[in-house]
Amino acid sequence: MISYNNKRDETLIEMSSSAGEETGDIGLISGFPSDSPGEDNGPYYDPSNGTREPGTPSNSEVLSTTTETASLISGPSKMIDKQIHSKDSVFFCDGIRRIDFILSYVDDPKDADKKMERRKEFEDNLLKTGLELETENKDDSEDGKTYFVKVHAPWDVLAMYAEVMHIKVPIKENDIPQARENPFDRLLKPFRLDPAIINPEPDYFTAPFSKQRQELYLINNPETFFSPSTRNRIVYYILSRCKYTTEDGKRKLGIKRLLNNGTYTAAYPLHDCRYWKKSHDSKSDNERYILYKRWARFGQFYKEQPLNLIRKYYGEKIGIYFAWLGFYTEMLGIAGGVGFLCFLYGCITKDGNVWSDEICDAEIGGKIIMCPLCDGCDFWRLNITCQSTKNSHLFDNAATLFFAVFMGIWVTLFLELWKRRQAKLEYEWDLVDFEEEQQQLQIRPEYEANCSHHKKNPVTQELEPYIPISNQAFRFVLSGATVLFWIFLILICIIAVIVYRLSMYASFAKITGSMKNVKYIGTLFTPQMVTSVTASILNFIIIMILNYFYERVAIWITDLEIPKTHLEYENRLTMKMFLFQFVNYYSSCFYVAFFKGKFLGYPGKYNILFGSWRSEECDPGGCLIELTTQLTIIMAGKQIWGNIQESLLPWVKNWWVSRKARHHPERLYSRWEQDHDLQDMGQFGLFYEYLEMVIQFGFVTLFVASFPLAPVLALLNNIIEIRVDAWKFITQFRRPMAAKAHSIGIWQQILNSVAIVSVVINAFIVAFTSDMIPRLVYKYAYSVNDELPMKGYINNSLSIANTSVFDGNSLYNGNITSCRYKDYRYPSGHSFEYRHTMQYWHILAAKMAFIIIMEHVVFLVKFSIAALIPDVPSEVKARIKREKYLTQKILHEYELNKLREILAGKENVVVNKEMSAHAEKVELLSEEL
Repeated sequence: MISYNNKRDETLIEMSSSAGEETGDIGLISGFPSDSPGEDNGPYYDPSNGTREPGTPSNSEVLSTTTETASLISGPSKMIDKQIHSKDSVFFCDGIRRIDFILSYVDDPKDADKKMERRKEFEDNLLKTGLELETENKDDSEDGKTYFVKVHAPWDVLAMYAEVMHIKVPIKENDIPQARENPFDRLLKPFRLDPAIINPEPDYFTAPFSKQRQELYLINNPETFFSPSTRNRIVYYILSRCKYTTEDGKRKLGIKRLLNNGTYTAAYPLHDCRYWKKSHDSKSDNERYILYKRWARFGQFYKEQPLNLIRKYYGEKIGIYFAWLGFYTEMLGIAGGVGFLCFLYGCITKDGNVWSDEICDAEIGGKIIMCPLCDGCDFWRLNITCQSTKNSHLFDNAATLFFAVFMGIWVTLFLELWKRRQAKLEYEWDLVDFEEEQQQLQIRPEYEANCSHHKKNPVTQELEPYIPISNQAFRFVLSGATVLFWIFLILICIIAVIVYRLSMYASFAKITGSMKNVKYIGTLFTPQMVTSVTASILNFIIIMILNYFYERVAIWITDLEIPKTHLEYENRLTMKMFLFQFVNYYSSCFYVAFFKGKFLGYPGKYNILFGSWRSEECDPGGCLIELTTQLTIIMAGKQIWGNIQESLLPWVKNWWVSRKARHHPERLYSRWEQDHDLQDMGQFGLFYEYLEMVIQFGFVTLFVASFPLAPVLALLNNIIEIRVDAWKFITQFRRPMAAKAHSIGIWQQILNSVAIVSVVINAFIVAFTSDMIPRLVYKYAYSVNDELPMKGYINNSLSIANTSVFDGNSLYNGNITSCRYKDYRYPSGHSFEYRHTMQYWHILAAKMAFIIIMEHVVFLVKFSIAALIPDVPSEVKARIKREKYLTQKILHEYELNKLREILAGKENVVVNKEMSAHAEKVELLSEEL
């Protein structure tokens, strides 16, 4: 476990002292030797003799001219002509020092002097940490108004912070034999990529970097020892903790605040080349080009993803996202295949079920007169629902029950197998010893800046900033009230859509003057279907609008809470966003599945909503087909709109921003300007990607009993989604800051929760939304036909009402004395008139028994599978232990050899002293003689 108790390991850039703060001088890292106030306290400067460590340039040597894009480098001044030196490069003008980060700004007339002072102090403090800067004048930029500050981290800075951040580096090439080749790998060869792309670098034994043990590591070239993604992570670590001013006694830190207040307009690392062709610079790795050719193009959709190269270029956090998305898509292939087979079963048996035939039969369904579906509606014949009943059978059949149980098991297998896959990636990507506490102890600069109180940490015994409980309580209450308000707003919108459904159907029924007109809209849709479809579209539009505003509110209230660490901030925002989107996306589906048509009342005593409308009834084909329609529209609409947002909008924005620069010669359109013209992925770019997929996961699992094709739609979407995300990251977004992550974080807990809830919801859908349980009860308890047990089911499921309870004229001019409605009640005139029959209670008991049995069976299988499948494969466990043993052995031998050298040196000193003493004695004796 990585320890942070030692003061030497503190990770914030601290100001040296009060005097140092006044002069703007800083110490690099608290815990390192600090000299007298006002002096340069960087780790490479010794005030006692005025010298620096060898190879470290002075501050004056790293200051650059801002006029003709010339650079002053160590040693003699050297001017680089911009007409000769190509600007499409990732190096300083000397062609040697790599650009690790770019800061850009413009001359903003608003608070110009204040922003200039902030930049000056910030850049001076960056120089004192050892970073090197080079500025491109606005006259050399494409728009003529943007300055670009190039940041380079020399070896000493990288080494210092690699030790502070506990970055692991190679000590020896891994010689553990690889696992045996799977015989099925040959069948998968067409889906594989070139091994050089899949494994861009050898596998090594690694150990945390230490400046005192540099000879232990495999350092062939200091300039390339740390990968570009590691370099930009180190530089961003410094940028996010560097002071730029002091206001009201509070230190203002970090590039994030400077971006928010407009002091800088952008901060980003550079892509290594253009995505469509290789760089002319022989020192460029061209990894962006390789990723575009082998990963980001849709023609590669059937190929595996180059996860190791993604991780190398973007960092582990983005790499683990694409690994999870790829694995999820592979597992959807299984669920989609089974779901499609269940749908085929429904298609095959569509025309062969007895109850649909009875409804479509003119002698049965054609003679059954149904009660009006709304106030002002006419009576109607049951056989007009023939087509919708057959369509409902596509999803409401025996295969649906099987698929609901199967998905309960599938989701468990998916989550358990992902844990194993994740454990393998942790080993391969050197994240086994990566502790979450490492992130938790990295306090957010915003938290420090807002804290005026300090208390002693019981573990480290050092003062730490904190927010009083009373202050925290107020912020949490305000945050919770805001979340509840928005959830309440969603419920109001759902009620508004229900009112739209009621008024739309009632108005449509009144406009149509005869039963023939009500019968169909054209030849495809009934009035109920039109109402359901338009209401679903309206609901989807409302969902998108609420999402747009709530995203900003969620970020605001999370900032208001002032979480202490980055991990805590991310987790709080994730929970707020998921809770809101869960209610926003799924509430309308819950309404259709469990409330619509369930609390109607009965003829003569219907339940009235809002004092005007009867409670809404389901489509004559059943509520399940309406739930399927709702899911299809929302799920498909979300996926289509999401892909438009993710691909088309960034492309249009980038095209507009770079429309002038595209005509410039390549060598004059600089790499930093090309990336500046791209879209910023932002702090929450990956967060939204996860959120989109988790919401989709909810659609696939929560309501799958009503829509077996949901996994198929999700599979098709994700095949596109992987390549769209890859294309977007490679071509439309600036290169994000690399970050480490050993898992998908809190999303794993959310997925586990959704998986558990999905079992319960699907059991209720099968029991209460579909007609499966009533049919089974009739078949085994009430049917009197042994040869055709379902014959007479339709007549049995319809109750009888006297038409005298309905007001107004009907199409049949009072010739109808009774009508039928879907329920199990005694007829009018009976001693228990309109009360529920015993069959109703039998069916209710069967539904509750089914829910309990299904839940217990699925949960038993689910938890048994989870217990039987270990989270970490035995092979990975053995390799981890072996690697730890060999790594410790290498480190032990290194320390032992070091100790031997020291002891050997001391022995030589002792021997030399003895020989000198012996020589002196001999000389004295000779003099006496």
